Amino acid sequence: MEHMRRVAPQVPIILDAKRGDIGSTAEQYAKEAFERYSADAVTLSPFMGFGSVQPYLQYEGKGAFLLCRTSDQGGDDLQNQRLASVEGQPLLYEHVARLAQGPWNLNGQLGLVVGATYPAEIERVRQVAPTAPLLIPGVGAQGGDAAATVKAGWRGAADGSSTGPIIVNSSLATLYASGGGDFAEAARRAAQSTRDTLEAAKQG
Repeated sequence: MEHMRRVAPQVPIILDAKRGDIGSTAEQYAKEAFERYSADAVTLSPFMGFGSVQPYLQYEGKGAFLLCRTSDQGGDDLQNQRLASVEGQPLLYEHVARLAQGPWNLNGQLGLVVGATYPAEIERVRQVAPTAPLLIPGVGAQGGDAAATVKAGWRGAADGSSTGPIIVNSSLATLYASGGGDFAEAARRAAQSTRDTLEAAKQG
């Protein structure tokens, strides 16, 4: 963390911890994320309700991304189930998106994790949560398409602003671009290639 802060202080650091526990325990995990590691944001599971999320929102200037529609196939087991007890019977991931856009987002600190492997769901989440930041993993090694991801999730305006920012993550393709001595340069090339692809997709 010290190295990243020193070398690239302008780059936000998201701790992909996927935490999700009761309030008293969440308080300690929040302290770990934002005080010990000095992360800018953290990923959280919303499964235990708002009480497990609220302690992270006590940190001004910090953010949290709720797991919503994850890039793994196993996410279908729960995230694509309909909630008969909620008005309109939305899918679980749609309900999470509504909570993050609305009543849970007390200070504008919440975003959503939506996998690039499901562009149709990215588009649906963007409809439900038009201003929420989206953290989108799964481009590259997991098979997510960068252009489809940008088309589904990014809503750029004529002045260059965006009503709903997206952060596209491509970890595996970057980290394992090479197993040899050139791993650092290979990782750099992979990251730049992904960035160029994303920028081209934004242009249309």
